[in-house]
Amino acid sequence: MLRRLSIKDFAVVTQTELVFGTGMTVISGETGAGKSLLVDALGFLSGVRADSGMVRHGATRAELDAEFDLATAPRAADWLQAQEFDDGDGCQLRRTLRADGGSRAWINGRPATLSQLAELAGLLVGIHGQHEHQALLSRPSQLALLDAFGRHDAPLAAVRDAAAQWASLLREHQQLSGAGNASDRRDWLAHQLTELERESLEPESIAELDAAHRRQSHAAGLISACDEGLLALAGDEPTALPIVLQRLRGTLGRLQAHEPRLAEVDAMLDIAAIQVDEAAALLDRIRADLDVDPAQFDEVERRLGRLHELGRKHRVTPAGLGGHRDALAAERDALEHAGERLAVLDTEIAIAQSGWCDAAGRLSKARAKTAKALSRATTALIEELGMGGGCFEVQLDPVTADAPDPQGAERAEFLVSANAGQPPRALRKVASGGELSRISLAIEVAALGLDAVPTMVFDEVDSGIGGAVAEVVGRRLRALGAERQVLCVTHLPQVAAQGHAHYRVSKAASDGVTQSAVSALDADARQEEIARMLGGVEVSDEARAAARKLLAGAA
Repeated sequence: MLRRLSIKDFAVVTQTELVFGTGMTVISGETGAGKSLLVDALGFLSGVRADSGMVRHGATRAELDAEFDLATAPRAADWLQAQEFDDGDGCQLRRTLRADGGSRAWINGRPATLSQLAELAGLLVGIHGQHEHQALLSRPSQLALLDAFGRHDAPLAAVRDAAAQWASLLREHQQLSGAGNASDRRDWLAHQLTELERESLEPESIAELDAAHRRQSHAAGLISACDEGLLALAGDEPTALPIVLQRLRGTLGRLQAHEPRLAEVDAMLDIAAIQVDEAAALLDRIRADLDVDPAQFDEVERRLGRLHELGRKHRVTPAGLGGHRDALAAERDALEHAGERLAVLDTEIAIAQSGWCDAAGRLSKARAKTAKALSRATTALIEELGMGGGCFEVQLDPVTADAPDPQGAERAEFLVSANAGQPPRALRKVASGGELSRISLAIEVAALGLDAVPTMVFDEVDSGIGGAVAEVVGRRLRALGAERQVLCVTHLPQVAAQGHAHYRVSKAASDGVTQSAVSALDADARQEEIARMLGGVEVSDEARAAARKLLAGAA
């Protein structure tokens, strides 16, 4: 649930902070005051891209911050834990937008990507816009709404998995069938493999060859360095380290009686002498392995040159030649057994098609049942919204089943009739904008609460209605507020009166710059705001009386 929303220098809002509680919170204001900016702010915090024009004029950046309580959002809490963003029982989303267009996002104080922000916000907030009915004209959106209404996640996932398996087998069959007579390809592969298999292409072998090449390339320098090191570590010159250490230990040993701590120094030097002896022994073994051998160097160079030549020919790095060889071998083996595999594939494809048909059949039955339920619920709401005699139907049109379809064996078409006696027509062909708005609102209201998100935001979804119909919509939203948190931007007093809490957005010019302010309304101020919504600029006693009546009816 959304607890707090802080906005700074976003559009015409200088700075404001809103605190939200349970139930239905209403946001109202005059046209152009910026009441939908609160919805825009939540959208921006949900990962929606915004241009630098949303930064308030004269400011360097816009800052938005929201705090959520996760008590009613277990899926969001699980996501935060899985992504290692969790921090107690709450969640903070923060985002900034600079005037130069750059933006940054944080989740619980940790930097986050826009995709992470969008994924998390989708589990916390659902935003329904005033133009959402346009999306309902799309048949894919209609099918998605039907599946959401019926909670078809499991059968739909089964159909998608079955379709993916079927499609994969069909692709493999097509590739093998398209090869035609594969003898030429097998001969070519055999030639390439013979060439590659002459060389040792394992990564360890190539690394060892490269190390040998480096040793031979620098053999003279290595021998010289080893000889110099052995002279210093094991020679009989006065400057050799063992002689220097022995002489130093003798000097310090004679003075230990006067300074006991010199015994510790002597012990350290004793260890150093042992280390010097071991280093000399290792260096001697390394020196014994080194030899300037032009023939060996030429052989290593030839082998490396051959590997690089093969890499250029097959367009891979020398280190990738082993993997390329294995891939060619796998293709050769597949071609040698192509006929057998095709016969097996025919059986597997038939089984996969049958599996898809079974899964699609179960989904079809669920959709048919859901279509009837959605039709009944929406038809009842259409009548409540002042379209008596109207009806709503969900028509399911079958699609061909000879190809794997992840959406199932049918498509949905929403049909409506606005008046009694008229045949239902496709929703996308309804001519009247007002009728379309009401019907779409009825569909949305019938499907309300399907989302598992704890906070639902409605941005003037009541546009185009009024009177008793608006009161019905308000009651529906208030009822939804009993189950989850509802934020509603509205211009209708009948809807505003149904809220449990009320914010008013107002605008004013300060120093020649228009700014918006948001204020929480108490009971008296709320009555005055609803009276303004009823009566306009001049609030009359009649408007105040009507506002009191609306509020009393809602309570």
